[in-house]
Amino acid sequence: MTVYIADKLPKEALEEFENLGVDVEFEPSANKETLNKGLRDAMVLIVRSTVVSQECIRNSPGLTLIVRAGAGVNNIDLEAASNMGIYVANCPGKNSIAVAELTMGLILSLDRYLPDNVYDFRNGTWNKAAYSKAEGLYGKTLGIVGTGQIGREVIHRAQGFGMPVVAWSRSLSPEIAEEMDVRYAATVEDVTSQCDILSVHLALTPDTKQIISRKVLSNLKDGAAFVNTSRAEVVDEDALYEEVKSGRIRAALDVFSEEPEYKQGEVQSRFRELDGVYVSHHIGASTQQAQLAVASDAVDIVRGYIREGKVRNWLNRCEHTESPWKLVVRHYDKPGVIANVMNDIKEADINAQELENVIFDGKKTACCTIQLDANPGDAVLKSIRARQDEVISAVLIPSKRGG
Repeated sequence: MTVYIADKLPKEALEEFENLGVDVEFEPSANKETLNKGLRDAMVLIVRSTVVSQECIRNSPGLTLIVRAGAGVNNIDLEAASNMGIYVANCPGKNSIAVAELTMGLILSLDRYLPDNVYDFRNGTWNKAAYSKAEGLYGKTLGIVGTGQIGREVIHRAQGFGMPVVAWSRSLSPEIAEEMDVRYAATVEDVTSQCDILSVHLALTPDTKQIISRKVLSNLKDGAAFVNTSRAEVVDEDALYEEVKSGRIRAALDVFSEEPEYKQGEVQSRFRELDGVYVSHHIGASTQQAQLAVASDAVDIVRGYIREGKVRNWLNRCEHTESPWKLVVRHYDKPGVIANVMNDIKEADINAQELENVIFDGKKTACCTIQLDANPGDAVLKSIRARQDEVISAVLIPSKRGG
């Protein structure tokens, strides 16, 4: 088996892959165009931010598993992978602390104008008078949109700075908010009406696209700050640009829509012209600690796939089919039994949409559960039950899935 690694990973992770007995193609400088040419021998592709397009998937006939060494999979064409029967998995939560640390660093930078301090010093300018006017963070209210692992890590650190927190998330309830010692907000607008600094920590989904809307941003008080270390698409960037350009709010961004795919080179962005915005280079997850944790998790996913045929954190699996019937066959564990059952189902022109076969202690008997898209009828059941040297029992059960 060949594992193709299209982004930089710690050497410890490369050693772990080699210990699995796989061949490793390590191409940390690979980009979208490189992958689009196809991966001839690779069964597994590991990426961080490199784009995996439909063209790459179409040109890689041996590919069976794509692992995003990080959270989210917005750089992978999930539909194309699903249409080719390729597993897609990710490594969520392993970089939460790193992103939270950067978030707090950006908040501090906005308050203390740290990048401007450094810029002036390097250009031979001493400006203590201007930079001594920071307000400070203690007592300032931090608004959090998204209370997943990263959001919670930010909350914990903000509370250490003496900052009250008001939060909204689809999964957040008043009871959970009380346990977290944060104020509960019923809507995103409720957060912005109460906070001095707004920080967003959401995965990109159809529901979260531009959730930080023009209305949300306009609801921030004059002099407020906005921080985004999640995904550029969760923000209406036109509205953000206008708000920052007006001088009404300031912003710190680790992500933006015009971000280059390549690791090093020139960058163009309309935000470059604005004094009221600080931009880091999409480095939220880029600490040695986080990268080692994420890489080790990616190795563990591949290990499970090789040894057990199971993919942890499988993202493009259908939650469930609408198959209305469940056939439960208890049988003797010997060759050909399931094949014969499936042949009966095939002859009836019925599709088996899901199948699970489990073995009992002693390895003499097993139970096979098959989700069917139609009732196989008495004749099929009679044929299955007739093979008494193979089948112990066969029971058809209406499935709740199909109503």
